[in-house]
This record gives sequence, C-alpha cells and structure tokens, in this order.
Amino acid sequence: MPPAFGARASSRTARANPEEDSMAVDIKKLFNEELPGAIATKPDAAKEIGAKYQLNISGDDGGEWFIDCTDSGPKAEAGNPGGADCTIEMTSEDFQKLVENPQANGMQLFFAGKLKVTGNQMLAMKLQKLFDLAK
Repeated sequence: MPPAFGARASSRTARANPEEDSMAVDIKKLFNEELPGAIATKPDAAKEIGAKYQLNISGDDGGEWFIDCTDSGPKAEAGNPGGADCTIEMTSEDFQKLVENPQANGMQLFFAGKLKVTGNQMLAMKLQKLFDLAK
C-alpha cells in the first residue's frame, strides 16, 4: 500500500524557476529542523506511531533521514544507521508531488514504481500521523 503523508506549509519556499511550483517544500528544513522539533515537543504522540523509518530522497534537495518513533526514541536525524522497520525511497521531485496531493499522487507514484517501500508496508500508512505533528 502506498504511504499517505503531507508536510508542513511553512516548509514551503519559492523556487527560482517560475515554471516550478512556487510553494515547493523545503525538504531539508522539514527533515532537519521541523520534524525533529515537533518530535521533541510531542514525544508521546510520536511514540504512538511505534515504528522506525528510513527515508531516502534522491536529487538535489534530497538526503537520508532516520526517524525513530518508538520508546527508544523518539527522534529524527540525518543518516542511515540501519534498523528501520519501513524504508521509503523516492526522488525529491516525486516527494514534491506527494506533498501536493498525498492520497492521489501517493497511489500513482507507488504503482508507477517511483515511490518504493521496503519492510513493513503497512507502517508507511502511519507516516501521515508523523507529518501531522509538524503542523
């Protein structure tokens, strides 16, 4: 099943190219600042998710992030230490599409093979709760 998640509106920045979405998400800010801050202020809500995620986003604005939403965490940090229950891989361009319309674009990206989920695919569905913390 494809994941359904969105991102915080304040993570959006204007792009230099006017043809690009003028409200694109700043992926690095989202994963390096906003999500870790939200997890730190709402640790019990993060622990309710109960899983460890690895997000690997390729492209100019991408990176690798490990998100621990278990009792041993919770935390979100750059890198790939291993041990994720669910790993999600996509390009930064596809991540932008996912944020624009998580339900519709998530399905399209997943079935087109552009959004890859390994490990426990059902956990990908819980990512919406994680991103809701950062709102």
